[in-house]
Amino acid sequence: MAEIKNLEIDIESFSDVDLTKCGVYKYASAPDFEVILFAYSVDGGPVWQVDLACGEKIPAEIIAALEDDTVTKWAFNANFERVCLSRYLGYPTGDYLMPDSWRCSMVWAAYLGLPLSLEGVGTVLGLEKQKLTEGKNLIKYFCQPCSPTKSNGGRTRNLPADAPEKWEAFKTYNIRDVEVEMAIQARLSNYPVPESVWEEYHLDQEINDRGIMIDRQLVDQALLIDAQSKSDLKARLQAMTGLDNPNSVQQLKSYLADCGIEADSLGKKEVAAMIKTVPGDIAEVLSLRLQLAKSSVKKYQAMRNSACEDDRCRGMFFFYGANRTGRFSGRIVQLQNLPQNHIPDLAEARSLVKCGGYEALELLYENIPEVLSELIRTAFVPQPGYKFCVADFSSIEARVLSWLAGERWRMEVFAGNGDIYCASASAMFGVPVEKHGRNAELRQKGKIAELALGYSGSVGALKSMGALEMGLKEEELQPLVDSWRTANPNIVRFWWDVDRAVKKAVKQREPSVLRGIRFECRSGMLFITLPSGRRLAYVKPRIGENRFGGESVTYEGVGGTKKWERIESYGPKFVENIVQAISRDILCYAMGTLSHCRICAHVHDELIIECRKDASLDAICEQMGRTPPWAEGLLLRADGYETQFYKKD
Repeated sequence: MAEIKNLEIDIESFSDVDLTKCGVYKYASAPDFEVILFAYSVDGGPVWQVDLACGEKIPAEIIAALEDDTVTKWAFNANFERVCLSRYLGYPTGDYLMPDSWRCSMVWAAYLGLPLSLEGVGTVLGLEKQKLTEGKNLIKYFCQPCSPTKSNGGRTRNLPADAPEKWEAFKTYNIRDVEVEMAIQARLSNYPVPESVWEEYHLDQEINDRGIMIDRQLVDQALLIDAQSKSDLKARLQAMTGLDNPNSVQQLKSYLADCGIEADSLGKKEVAAMIKTVPGDIAEVLSLRLQLAKSSVKKYQAMRNSACEDDRCRGMFFFYGANRTGRFSGRIVQLQNLPQNHIPDLAEARSLVKCGGYEALELLYENIPEVLSELIRTAFVPQPGYKFCVADFSSIEARVLSWLAGERWRMEVFAGNGDIYCASASAMFGVPVEKHGRNAELRQKGKIAELALGYSGSVGALKSMGALEMGLKEEELQPLVDSWRTANPNIVRFWWDVDRAVKKAVKQREPSVLRGIRFECRSGMLFITLPSGRRLAYVKPRIGENRFGGESVTYEGVGGTKKWERIESYGPKFVENIVQAISRDILCYAMGTLSHCRICAHVHDELIIECRKDASLDAICEQMGRTPPWAEGLLLRADGYETQFYKKD
């Protein structure tokens, strides 16, 4: 065989581990894991298939190509193939095929704003050959354990001999996936993914391969304590209400109705509001209900499900998971939405849980589920002999937005390491505001305005950010919006400059450049090229009419319904995409410059580095805070802390 340059791959596999709950790393490390079908194409040639379940062997030259870093390997969601084939080749847990020679056609699709499923991409692109729809049932039949019954002879797994016709259909399905992947790449060939993005992908794969360690004892004890707490809470509620199942929404609503209280909803916010207005005994019932309904502790179970035999959770990050901006999204444990911790004696509470001190927890804390929730972050720990250095960017989106819009007074605040919330409140209300000094009560208004109004948010945005719960009055909200916009005229102008640039590109097919950002339409796509050189892509843009009868830009994408649909947008929303995308590029730049460190996780604009005890936190923060060469004039700052367990500092 001639020298191989490219391999297209799709595999089918069996494991008794639930892939959706545990992730591919745990899935592939199960004792009974095996690859059962291997389909491949060499350099765009015909698709070949190896029926491993029936005794066929992968050719030696293909095995060699898998481990040859000069051969480019392609797959849709390539992380799955790479990790599973590492196991097939006998690599131990924690050791995997190097990601540098792998490419992922799902990342390519995401880069161009397309769906994140093979079936979805094929449909949107209108490919001649589509993914076969019967695959889901065949995967369930051959790739997952089955329940033993009399009719199947008590077996717990279906083999090819148990359904030869289904097996032949499954083999066809496996081959078709490779054909569809190749067709997708051919269709997208005019819009390649920049090499810099592939380098980011490879670093992402290294971080996913490395994983982050959990404190197994803490996790196990937290689950035991949670079960005991739930049992005790349920018993107390049964005694107080006489209900068989006080966790039932319907039963509790009936109980409240009998007490003369009509409850439309028993959601967290609604129950918390009711507690303030109902009699004391009913308030206690509702308070216990809130504790019983606490679900964030399920993350401990997700940790236990996904941790490999070395106690490291792997595969926690989904590269380009947010394909509108290219930001990462979370998987399995979802580190991006961990509860915050506010317990002052965090280490002591953690120690009590770790040693199973249920009675002491009951004595010291009113709400055990809340304590367990606040300790979730602390279940992530460095390996013995190491520490965590946790560093994050300060006000990254506010800095990027100010830089892009040329809002000088804000940039001067950042240059002096000032507090943007105080400075914003000062600009809005015309008085000096100090965090713990003069007019300190106005800082909160500055903070909520900063968080809610940067992308043309109005009264509704303030409310959704919790303005009313923070003590602001309804009649204060619109003046707050007006004050913020008056204080930030260049940002407001930037929203509508971007709006005009997008409409010009879509209507007149004329490219334009604004603040180093290029807007253009080509081949049915709107491209926004960022200062980093990376592009945001919007499929089939056109001019439409918004609900107010005005002109708006629409494009096709995955919307709020999680389905492919036409989405309406406008200047400030594009600005939000641009700012978040640039913030993401800055994080990736920092990850690249710190790639020699053991980055084991990242959360929004924060890096978690597992390092030796003598590593310098200051050096890490200094390196992280360096401005990329493509963002001249942007002022960045990174702050951090050292810890023996992860927490919100």
